[in-house]
Amino acid sequence: MVTFDGRTPGTPATAWTTDPRFRDLPALALRRTGRTVVVAAHPDDETLGAGGILAELADAGCPAEVVIVSDGSGSHPGSPTLDADELAGRRWAEVVEAVHILSPASPITMLGHPDGGLREVRDSIEDDLRALLTDGFPVDQLVATWRGDGHRDHRIVGEVCAVLADELGCTFLEYPVWLWHWATPDDPRVPWDRLRVVELADRSMVRKHRAVAAHASQVEPLSSDPHDAPTLHPAFLRTFDRDVEVVVAQEPVTPTLRGEFFDATYGRHDDPWGYTDRWYEERKRALTLAALPDQRYRDVLEIGCGIGVLTAELAQRADHLLAVDVSTAAVERARGRLAGLPHVQAQVADVADAVPAGSFDLVVLSEVGYYLDRPTLERVLADLRTRLAPGGTLLVCHWRHPVDAYPLTGDEVHRVLRRTTDLTLLAEHREKDLLLDVYSDDSRSVAQRTGLA
Repeated sequence: MVTFDGRTPGTPATAWTTDPRFRDLPALALRRTGRTVVVAAHPDDETLGAGGILAELADAGCPAEVVIVSDGSGSHPGSPTLDADELAGRRWAEVVEAVHILSPASPITMLGHPDGGLREVRDSIEDDLRALLTDGFPVDQLVATWRGDGHRDHRIVGEVCAVLADELGCTFLEYPVWLWHWATPDDPRVPWDRLRVVELADRSMVRKHRAVAAHASQVEPLSSDPHDAPTLHPAFLRTFDRDVEVVVAQEPVTPTLRGEFFDATYGRHDDPWGYTDRWYEERKRALTLAALPDQRYRDVLEIGCGIGVLTAELAQRADHLLAVDVSTAAVERARGRLAGLPHVQAQVADVADAVPAGSFDLVVLSEVGYYLDRPTLERVLADLRTRLAPGGTLLVCHWRHPVDAYPLTGDEVHRVLRRTTDLTLLAEHREKDLLLDVYSDDSRSVAQRTGLA
């Protein structure tokens, strides 16, 4: 039996964020297309547990629908300031303001069931949600309060949504709220094996912080009367002021992709990604080369060289170039393409096991990071930093559209790097299809390096 009081601090936020298991949680490739519905047991759950997800989907041009199951009238029993009906009206207005901050285009539905009494009206909730979810386009992603959250209303909503997600055949994600208050990292009820993180952009974090404040009846006193005290302690609220949203996933984590995956891909096609005949790839190579801050480099490391198309162009600006790929088939084709370039070596190597030894003035990590799970990516990035020569440059470039088979998205790769590196960001290129960032141990611009500024 779980008991807790949101007016108390609960487990310190740092107890979670400093735990190695939390830091190593695998990233979830959030679906940013199709129809997503976020279901909350109470007004404010949608912001506390899924506010970052709402913001991310809004920025992806795919705003989620928001459904609030209860009326929120039970948060201040005995209040001398607001009766139950007045409180329900206040909380509806707060939800509208909070969701507008997070995702202005998201439609909101308040089902109005009694706060604290959802178990007694479970069948009605299921009927209401089924009617809503089956109206219109098929639901691709259903996000709801976690069944194990320790609050009866959260459990009922999570259980009903799990049933409906199974009926609909859609992705089902659950978000904890009260787990972070009553549990500790070592509590056996914490589902570490199923927890995933959704990386949040800085703008999503800022909007979530503002949206939490919009639930004023829960974070500020209604009056000086003890019955009007805030229902959420400031220390507990700090739990939600972080750069990830944590969800409970039903699917197993996608592990780092290994050489067998790529050899099988190359076995079906000589050039499976169209390096040699797609304008997209040709243009991306031109962007990559133009973004490099120096005209020439002494020692270059290219990770994920594929069949060596970009390698051949990098070779024109390098004295020595080591190109590696996890696929034996790809490296064999790269060696054939690069045979006339004696200063270039193509080798089979898996950076998930070890980054090649040496000191490099330029490291190119193009279309590789999303093949690694998050802990492996962080380790590889840290190892690459140690291989970078003083004043060296790191270029990263990745496809932005999610691929179900990959552990991460391109956006997540770039966010992890930005939040873990001590290098200076010299250049960044953003478009709908790709991200390209250039970091350096030398903070000077191109004009400064060449004496123009």
